[in-house]
Amino acid sequence: MTKEQSQLALDPTIPVLGPCKNISSLPYTVWADGQQFPLIVDQEIYAQAKSPVTLSFEAAGPRKHLYFDPIRTKCAIVTCGGLCPGLNDVIRAIVMEAYHAYGMAGVLGIPYGLEGFIPRYGHRYIELTPDVVKQSHLFGGTMLGSSRGPQDPTEIVDTLERSNVNMLFIIGGDGTMRAGQAIYGEVTRRNLKIAIIGIPKTIDNDINFIPQSFGFETAVAKASEAIECAHIEATGTPYGIGLVKLMGRESGFIAAQACLAMKEVNFVLIPEAPFQLEGPGGLMPAVEERLRARRHCVIVTAEGAGQHLLAKSEEKDKSGNIILGNVSDLLKKAIKEHFKDSDISPSVKYIDPSYIIRSVPATPNDKVYCGFLGQYALHAAMAGRTGMVIGKLQSRFVHLPMELVTRERRHLDIHSDLWRAVLESTGQGRLKGMQAE
Repeated sequence: MTKEQSQLALDPTIPVLGPCKNISSLPYTVWADGQQFPLIVDQEIYAQAKSPVTLSFEAAGPRKHLYFDPIRTKCAIVTCGGLCPGLNDVIRAIVMEAYHAYGMAGVLGIPYGLEGFIPRYGHRYIELTPDVVKQSHLFGGTMLGSSRGPQDPTEIVDTLERSNVNMLFIIGGDGTMRAGQAIYGEVTRRNLKIAIIGIPKTIDNDINFIPQSFGFETAVAKASEAIECAHIEATGTPYGIGLVKLMGRESGFIAAQACLAMKEVNFVLIPEAPFQLEGPGGLMPAVEERLRARRHCVIVTAEGAGQHLLAKSEEKDKSGNIILGNVSDLLKKAIKEHFKDSDISPSVKYIDPSYIIRSVPATPNDKVYCGFLGQYALHAAMAGRTGMVIGKLQSRFVHLPMELVTRERRHLDIHSDLWRAVLESTGQGRLKGMQAE
């Protein structure tokens, strides 16, 4: 470990199942064997990097020397957590690469997330072949289904053993990657030769060390459409307020990016910037000022914004996340209260496009990204890599230790150029809480 790696408590070494004794039959002249990419790690990628440092990561890509013999190798794919654009594209890429590039023995689809491994649920495997997946990329969602909540890693590994699975591709968010790490730990404890490869998925874009997750670009595009609708509704009535709630439990990336795409937004609320409703620098006086000046207003809020103004809950969802208070109800109530004795009467038009956004097919750029992720994941597993995820850093696809991406969630840095651009676009920089002291 280098001095820089030690300072960040970061070891980018990727575990390998054993010596790679098989020669790949892929028709390439350039291989990723032994390649390392030196990349700059800063706070945008990893919050603990107080100043930029250069670290080397193992390159993703096909290896000439393989651990597994393809014709005797079977893999499994599972999708977990909430829906996200691009899931079917990743599944399709893995299946097509497995059959057409490597000629593998078979690919199993695990139905309904981690539940699919547990016998008592009674879910049947899906045999994934090129014919089965050939048109899956045309549709949103996941052809395998999904579920939330933890399952016992010992039962999961029992099922992998019984099914003679040699490699598992686990596609999901922060909680899913932690589950993948637990599965990898159990596989290692039993000294099994099963590769565990994660493909990070979060529509909120909040996975550590993943600057942009697949589906995020699609989510921003669909969120922008909702904002445009809210703007049209707001301008169609005297003192109209278009209120849009977007995904983002702990991070405001979608709200911020969609705001920059649609310049009609006047206020963007995110979890990282705790606003206040009334008083000097309060949101409601600023909304009133905007309405009196322009007779309409557009507010975009991430779902996790404003939690400091709402009653705390100890109740958790199936994924173990604290159930959030409803920020849109908070804002609608605050608007009603602020203007109750006013000479103007705002008309609030509320839009929550969350489930529409999650369920749509991926945009072309996201489809390309998903294809790379699926192919690189299979290349890594064939070369015996395990306990890792595929990530894209500064235009390079690399192997990242699974332990690294699960350390913490990414948050939007309110010192960043991105947030400064939002403040300039909306003009909300004078609101209290919008800028770090």
